[in-house]
Amino acid sequence: MRRIYTGEALERKKPVIVLGATGLVGQRVIAMLEGHPWFTLGAVAASDRRIGARYGDAVQWKVETPPPAAALDVRLTPATPDASAQGALVVSALPADEARELEPLWAQAGAVVLSNASAYRMADDVPLIVPEINPDHLAMIETQRMRRGWPGALITNPNCSTIGLTLALAPLRLFGLRRVIVTTFQAVSGAGYPGVPSLDMIDNIIPYIGGEEDKLETETRKILGGVLPDAFQPLGAKETRISATCVRAPVRDGHLEVVSVELAARPDVDDIVRAWRAFTAEPQRLSLPNAPAAPLVYREERDRPQPIADRMAGDGMSVSIGRLRAHDTLTHSFVLLSHNTIRGAAGAALLNAELALARGLLD
Repeated sequence: MRRIYTGEALERKKPVIVLGATGLVGQRVIAMLEGHPWFTLGAVAASDRRIGARYGDAVQWKVETPPPAAALDVRLTPATPDASAQGALVVSALPADEARELEPLWAQAGAVVLSNASAYRMADDVPLIVPEINPDHLAMIETQRMRRGWPGALITNPNCSTIGLTLALAPLRLFGLRRVIVTTFQAVSGAGYPGVPSLDMIDNIIPYIGGEEDKLETETRKILGGVLPDAFQPLGAKETRISATCVRAPVRDGHLEVVSVELAARPDVDDIVRAWRAFTAEPQRLSLPNAPAAPLVYREERDRPQPIADRMAGDGMSVSIGRLRAHDTLTHSFVLLSHNTIRGAAGAALLNAELALARGLLD
């Protein structure tokens, strides 16, 4: 029988080991752990040359809120697991190449790893989770453990742009998704720190981000698809055509996406807005601590959403949508905005951890 938690504080919080804690996403994870009702910062892992250093001395803090005071004196530990990894909860903000090497070691040692990295997102036994859309994909953990011989597990969250897109698309499946065309305008924080050189971004837009377009297309298919006991069933290319163009824009935080959809059922604008506003799912029913009350917020203003005004909707965990227009009976377009380092990264990993705890995967 699975254990169900509510959003109330636990008597004994689960310690979290953060991998890649000095990067932008790792900093967000540490900031969001402050005051969390279920989790607490347990350890921060680092490369060999930094082991033993104070976190406060090793990090160049870039999050807009001050770092949690308790985190500053935490000593950096090795990024490889030891015997204490059995039963541990690990949130990984590692770059993909490091994640590819280190995350399986933690799962093999018995930890449940919530990864923000792209290294294993498309593996055929690794769940790629947006909790409001495909929590049933966590069933693949059983197959993963059997195939790989892991006592632990590896669960991933999608690319930062994919999360906003799939949340907006999920309610539209009611109308039959035939085609999706998306152009993203992605914030510079999506490139990490130091990221894109300032002279490349000031007075400029870069119309290419390596690997992003493929991630949007393939990850969206996996998330919106189904799952069998031993295999995922991604959306077929004939069933739903998806094409993406990804652009880097001179914005600090907040990915804006312009989306056109072709829908089989021919809904009108009011039908679509109602579907977005009514959309809630398991995270809201379970009152997961980082689940926004409204995953999707529709803005009636003709010039919204905007990064500076809307990226913190739902404490950064809601997707804001606006400018819905009908071009004919089949085709509609709209604009969406999501916070790339909160909903698109740190908050996504923590929400996945909360879902895993609520489903008994961390017992």
